[in-house]
Amino acid sequence: MRHLVLLGLLAAPQLAAQQPDSTVPTQNARPLKLQPALKPPVADTGIFSPIVLPPANEVRRADGAPGPRYWQQRADYTIKATLDTAAKRLVATEQIRYANNSPDSLRFVWMQLDQNLFRPGSVGSLLVAAESRFGGGGFAGGFELTDLRQTRMPLPVAPGRRSRAAASAPAPLEHRVDDTMMYVELAYPLAPGEVTLLDLGYRFNIPEHGADRMGREGSLYEMAQWYPRMAVYDDTHGWNTDQYLGQGEFYLEYGDFDYEVTVPAGFIVAGTGTLQNPDQVLTPAVRGRLAAAVKSDTTIAIITPEELGSGSARPRREGTLTWRFRAEHVRDAAWAASPDFQWDASGWDGILAQAFYRPQARATWQDAAKMSRFSIQEYSTRWFRYPYPQISAIEGPVSGMEYPMVAMEAQSDDGPDLYNVITHEIGHMWYPMIVGSDERRYAWMDEGFNTFINTFSEEGYWKRDDSETRRNEVRFVTSLDQTGTAQPIMTPANRYRTSENLGSLAYVKPSIVLLALRNKVLGPEVFDAAFREYTRRWAFKHPQPADFFRTMEEVSGRDLAWFWRGFFFTTAALDQSVESVRQTPDSTTLVTLRSLGAAVMPVELELSFGDGTRESVKLPVEIWYAGNRFVYRVRTSKIIVSARVNPDGQFPDVVPSNDAWAPPASTP
Repeated sequence: MRHLVLLGLLAAPQLAAQQPDSTVPTQNARPLKLQPALKPPVADTGIFSPIVLPPANEVRRADGAPGPRYWQQRADYTIKATLDTAAKRLVATEQIRYANNSPDSLRFVWMQLDQNLFRPGSVGSLLVAAESRFGGGGFAGGFELTDLRQTRMPLPVAPGRRSRAAASAPAPLEHRVDDTMMYVELAYPLAPGEVTLLDLGYRFNIPEHGADRMGREGSLYEMAQWYPRMAVYDDTHGWNTDQYLGQGEFYLEYGDFDYEVTVPAGFIVAGTGTLQNPDQVLTPAVRGRLAAAVKSDTTIAIITPEELGSGSARPRREGTLTWRFRAEHVRDAAWAASPDFQWDASGWDGILAQAFYRPQARATWQDAAKMSRFSIQEYSTRWFRYPYPQISAIEGPVSGMEYPMVAMEAQSDDGPDLYNVITHEIGHMWYPMIVGSDERRYAWMDEGFNTFINTFSEEGYWKRDDSETRRNEVRFVTSLDQTGTAQPIMTPANRYRTSENLGSLAYVKPSIVLLALRNKVLGPEVFDAAFREYTRRWAFKHPQPADFFRTMEEVSGRDLAWFWRGFFFTTAALDQSVESVRQTPDSTTLVTLRSLGAAVMPVELELSFGDGTRESVKLPVEIWYAGNRFVYRVRTSKIIVSARVNPDGQFPDVVPSNDAWAPPASTP
């Protein structure tokens, strides 16, 4: 209070001078001088100004963690499906147990009908050619719904209270299909805390290509997006109803899956979850080998080519068999079936690492189980322990796609190529299968994070230095950012203008800038601790970008607004240079550095001296607070013969040609 009074006393004479008493005569006052034009106010809009993020609340806290009132919906699935290999068709029934954990009453729900991408005339088919990687349409596909009903469940019983008498009778539901989404009007609105059952009957023709996310090849079927799925209802966007156009992937609720698939008896099925009826579908020899494999750090052949040829790999080869699987706390389920699967497996820390592949793929796939095991160990040890009982790498026509506990890959040309795909798809078990981000809006939160963690896995498995690969990635990203189709990382995947933008914005650019944040800004120890904390906080939850940004800042203790603005929200270019080197008579050398682009980074400066020695200097990003020129003073009597910024080429610098300074050549 005393401080406020003092301020008031100091301000009073000034106010009096500015506002004279109107009762005082003014005829002797001197004429007022004209005031010069005042400069308009300047807003803090520079690279270091704060990032405007969604306001924190009790659902999502200011430190990036889930708040005390964080909520998300839950969807449990029970599915019974039959694979008709003659008609190349799937027929199924599905029951969804949907729990409304939100504070809102729901009169309707939205569901995803991803197979509708393959209907002629779908939006995705108009945008992407059917034969391309993510293409759909041109095929008599899509879900055909045969039933859709709702059953109202009794309310949870509180101690000492009577429950609602019984579940209601199933009621047919009005619905509207909009391309790959379906609006469903509930017969029984769902209050907060209530649970309802949705029963569906459906069938669809299985596309051959399937946008390279599922499909078939001969007698091999890779089944994904094979059931109607609940759309996500969250605190940020309400119902998430972005269409599935092929390129953008998925955003899904967590729950438990109990599913069964009936296939020809000679088929072997691999899928999400744990096999529930091994006694019915596996021979005693196969069951014994699996029990041994989970305890083995070397690969064990579960089904051999000889057993496939003789038929001894199967309990029987006539009629059909039903395989039953259960998966807990997952956001999706997928499976594959073929009569030609060889099956290898080994174990790590109680987790089964498996590989399923056809005999013609053996040349590269014989090490696939080993590759799967190493990937699980690498990501578990470095970031977050793998929470599921198994992982299955499955060879087939899909060139690379991930689902919980399932990694689909093609045959590949060689070992390094195969490992890069296997470890990439297995890396997705962490992002977005464990950390359940919105892939359709923010592809970088799964593809980018995954590409980042892949760098350590690839170097570790092959025991090699991939620095040159990283430099090539920097050149790819920085050159693309200077084109007319450049977009920021925050662009939703469905809105990428070119296929190169997909490769850069979803995969490579997030990876190289996160590597720079780790290695050049925060340091490995600090970055890794923050990234692990983000993974731990948001495991089995739905993070938004602000949650990631805030967590990284809260754990590292650093304001990183300049980093997010420069490399995520804009296409700002980084261009560091050495402008000049001047030596003074008092043994001081002045090295003038320039930041010529809109983005900033710390500076790594390498000085070379006339006596053949070198000195490396690391300057913090704060040197650019005062502007885009900084003079670094070197106290030395030695002659500097060259100075270079970004000496290892790992910064995403757009113009490397101005990174170095050398003295002008002397005139003869």
